[in-house]
Amino acid sequence: MRIREFGEHIRKEMKKVIVGQEEVIDLITLAFLAGGHVILEGVPGLAKTMIARTFAMITGVKFSRIQFTPDLMPSDILGTMVYDVQGGRFVFHAGPVFTNIMLADEINRASPKTQSALLEVMEEQQVTIEGKSYPMEPPYMVLATQNPVEFEGTYPLPEAQLDRFLMKINVDYPEKDTETEVLKKFRDGFDSKELDKVKFETIDKKMLAECRKESVKIRVDDWIMEYIMNIVCETRTNSAILLGASTRAGIALMNIARYRAGLDSRDYVIPDDVKLSASPVLRHRIILQADAEIEGYKTDDVVKSIIESVKVPR
Repeated sequence: MRIREFGEHIRKEMKKVIVGQEEVIDLITLAFLAGGHVILEGVPGLAKTMIARTFAMITGVKFSRIQFTPDLMPSDILGTMVYDVQGGRFVFHAGPVFTNIMLADEINRASPKTQSALLEVMEEQQVTIEGKSYPMEPPYMVLATQNPVEFEGTYPLPEAQLDRFLMKINVDYPEKDTETEVLKKFRDGFDSKELDKVKFETIDKKMLAECRKESVKIRVDDWIMEYIMNIVCETRTNSAILLGASTRAGIALMNIARYRAGLDSRDYVIPDDVKLSASPVLRHRIILQADAEIEGYKTDDVVKSIIESVKVPR
């Protein structure tokens, strides 16, 4: 299958730079295929930016990086109208949001006004300036990073914007052996600042379109749909959850399960595809009750308990 071929190519080329983080790479690949956006959450120094840059280089698309800060304004990312003296008219100068893969570094450091500037481009893949719409060149993906331990000077993303992210991926510390391999790589001369010197085999852009056409042919039986909806509905009735998952979450879970089946060369979705996709799709879309948080529960714990409690329809 073309989807499996796409995934294997990404894994093979990413290994030229990234050691470990296979699950993170697979999830980003799934989101890219599904045309969704991703939040990467992890402490500084775990190669989140390098993963994003490397992924863009392998897929052969345009890449831009924006460092979000409290003084960043919407016009700094979207663009602005500039007066052309010679032409005697205002001309639109596009901002860094006009790309294919945009890395929104530390997105929660920008003010809510600037964060909300991304709502239209994430949902409709266009920017509207002074009544005129400027469409994005497909494919389009926002990769946003967050630091989970530092909250001073940050503005948490509102639920409406979080829901527009297809997945939230936790980037954890690598295993000791994996981290040792990273140290050896740098000891032997690798320099992350010279990423442009690495020779990647880029993907033909037609392949992405072929993968998306192929995904439509991957069968999602009615009982799988019922299973997905049972999980989503359980997030709305669970006593530990204040705000449950939206309809968009159910669509996202189905789409990711479909592409996950494709990565395994199957033309049908199985329950394991749904189970493996549930945490990254749901963890940022639900809000826990205050007493559940006080007791030390995390969203992943609750999602895991829901997956264990919801029976697969027969």
